[in-house]
Amino acid sequence: MQTQANTKIRTTKSNQVKTHLIEKGKIDSWTAFELYGATRLSAIIFNLRRRGYNIDTQTMTVKDRNNNVCNFANYILILDNN
Repeated sequence: MQTQANTKIRTTKSNQVKTHLIEKGKIDSWTAFELYGATRLSAIIFNLRRRGYNIDTQTMTVKDRNNNVCNFANYILILDNN
């Protein structure tokens, strides 16, 4: 029998991303990687959507340090206020 002190609850990357979306409202792949080590954010978002979360994708375009155009997704949690 394990005591509560010996039990370590594993926090999944999915749960970390979900919590981030709930608290902050949005996340992008760089943030997900830096904070949670999540390298497959689009897959996490896909699964969260399948679980019923309404998440919008906003495509962002920026220039990198070499002046090249880069596109990335910013995922935004849409809260239903009904």
